[in-house]
Amino acid sequence: MDGLNKQFRNFNYAIAGLVYCVRTQRSMRIHFILAIMAVIAGIVLRISRVQMVLLMLTIALVVFAEMINTAIEGVVDMVTKEYHPLAEMVKDVAAGAVLVTAVVAIGVGYLIFFERITNIALVGITTVRNLPVHVTYASLAVVVLVVIAVKSLGINRRGTFLSGGFPSGHSALAFSLFTAMTVVSGDPLVATLGLLLALLVAQSRIESHTHSPFEVIAGGVIGVLVTILLMQLATVALV
Repeated sequence: MDGLNKQFRNFNYAIAGLVYCVRTQRSMRIHFILAIMAVIAGIVLRISRVQMVLLMLTIALVVFAEMINTAIEGVVDMVTKEYHPLAEMVKDVAAGAVLVTAVVAIGVGYLIFFERITNIALVGITTVRNLPVHVTYASLAVVVLVVIAVKSLGINRRGTFLSGGFPSGHSALAFSLFTAMTVVSGDPLVATLGLLLALLVAQSRIESHTHSPFEVIAGGVIGVLVTILLMQLATVALV
């Protein structure tokens, strides 16, 4: 019984360490959000069992690296509060390990999801590809109006209409442009480049501490949904 209690306590300590990382590390929260989205996408797109195993192992690898990085930073800060070249080197190497796993995770996600998402997207693209150009501009204008309307509700009063607060207007516009580029071009390469640009905008808003990850994700969702909705409505009107 004592052995069982000891194992139970050890399990609680491990969970406490994970919770601490999620609570205190912004990057860990981002990893968790992306991991949840990836798993949901895998279920919806019905990826194979092997692909799901690879996806889960990749997620575990990224989380593991982030936790080790957090532990190393804590040990270094405990040993010395003053600047030391070796301390900086240790932290940089640990952060580099996280970067490597993140890059690998992006590659795995691309290989698993890109073809499936492209096939689904092409079905919708063929129906709206011949829409008038002004529909794209109208979509951007409506996205701006929706963002302003949501900010006016005062869900999060932090920031101003142009900077900070819920949701992220920059992310909404970036993902609206990505959606429009994907639909109008019908080219997987253009879609990929547009997505990368939108992600860079979102990442910059988080790194500058202008927006929280939740505010950025909300902005991106608004941008994509509003653009798709308007293009679908325009398609129906043209039929």
